[in-house]
Amino acid sequence: MVTIARKCPNLQVVVVDLNEARIAAWNSETLPIYEPGLDEIVKECRGRNLFFSTNVQQAIEDADIIFASVNTPTKQKGIGAGRAADLRFIENVGRDIAKWSTRSKIVIEKSTVPVKTAEALSRVLTAHEYVASDGCERKFYILSNPEFLAEGTAMKDLDKPDRVLIGGQQKEAVDVLADIYASWVPREKILTTNLWSSELSKLVANAMLAQRVSSINSIARLCERTGADVNEVSRAVGTDTRIGPKFLNASVGFGGSCFQKDILNLVYICEQFGLHEVAAYWQQVVDMNEAQKTAFASRIIQSLFNTVTRKKIAVFGFAFKKDTGDVRETAALTVCQMLMQDGADIHAYDPKVKIEDAIQEFKYHGIEVDEKQFHLVPTPAEAANGAHAIVVLTEWDEFKTLPYAEFYGSMMKPAFLFDGRNILDHDAIEKIGFEVHALGKSRAQGYPKIN
Repeated sequence: MVTIARKCPNLQVVVVDLNEARIAAWNSETLPIYEPGLDEIVKECRGRNLFFSTNVQQAIEDADIIFASVNTPTKQKGIGAGRAADLRFIENVGRDIAKWSTRSKIVIEKSTVPVKTAEALSRVLTAHEYVASDGCERKFYILSNPEFLAEGTAMKDLDKPDRVLIGGQQKEAVDVLADIYASWVPREKILTTNLWSSELSKLVANAMLAQRVSSINSIARLCERTGADVNEVSRAVGTDTRIGPKFLNASVGFGGSCFQKDILNLVYICEQFGLHEVAAYWQQVVDMNEAQKTAFASRIIQSLFNTVTRKKIAVFGFAFKKDTGDVRETAALTVCQMLMQDGADIHAYDPKVKIEDAIQEFKYHGIEVDEKQFHLVPTPAEAANGAHAIVVLTEWDEFKTLPYAEFYGSMMKPAFLFDGRNILDHDAIEKIGFEVHALGKSRAQGYPKIN
């Protein structure tokens, strides 16, 4: 919405939410989320043609176009629990639109939703369509317009998207939205489909990206046993133009609000249609991701003489990726939980994560955290001081240039470093004195590196 406000100054954009504290934050100098470039654009447009409000009724009454951008989490109970999407929020949006609309509207699904959600939304809305006594119609036109964004580069992705996808059954409504995007997106990058193809495309895009991550992580495990280097394998494979290099970096595992949720949703949909082999195929992507996280945590414990009880572990990074404070489904959760279960004292540093967000994510997954075991500290030096090991779990750029020699001097010996993102110069850090464990690399390969 912020990008539309900036690119289309002739349009008035109103963002509404029932959460008063969240809207107050959007109207303040400190925005409720961190995303590079977002702060500048909000301050440029806010008060001009971009507004944040809790008056949902007024916004619906005034709007010609309504974007439904509510959360669609995985169901926690009932039929499909743990896999199916919880659509109560999108249904509530439909009922509010029907309740407060006094004229025709274009309603756009922006949330990631299962196939046929538009059909359910349409049923809620069309049940409230009518022709007034003066001949005026109230009709609702449903469109699907999924986002293909990555946290940390979202503003760049919106400014120069690979494509914009619009799904709809009524051409006139599709054309209205296409014209808005055409203010800054070339027409050839604006793709139009039917509603169902648009809804499914978002799930499939995330599933296939996650599949690449799990695929290279599975090969990283093999590299550790054979003496191969996963970085060299990735480079060799990625130079094949049919494959390409993106999402071929071995890691401790993918996280975030989309990948796992969308794959599990895809699995559930396949099972509902009796496609059990297809469901099992995509389930394996999630299973491999979980296996990668537990294998990494197990490797830490085994390397530290098979116990981390009462040992201080410095964790660098808690967000699921760099350039965001988002901790939803972060790989750090599983790793830290396993270390704490074995008795470790975790001192984590992340430049954007707040302690309350980290604790809330633990609680969301049913994990009770002993505050004596989990600490979020203000500097990496404080985390490393007196630690037995440094564990890198987020690929923040600043971690590449930290003074590891100074950290080494303040740590217990032998000092260990586990790079869960393969972002550090391992040879240089080993020369300092660390015992380095990297993903997809055995510790003694016996062959010279070839550049």
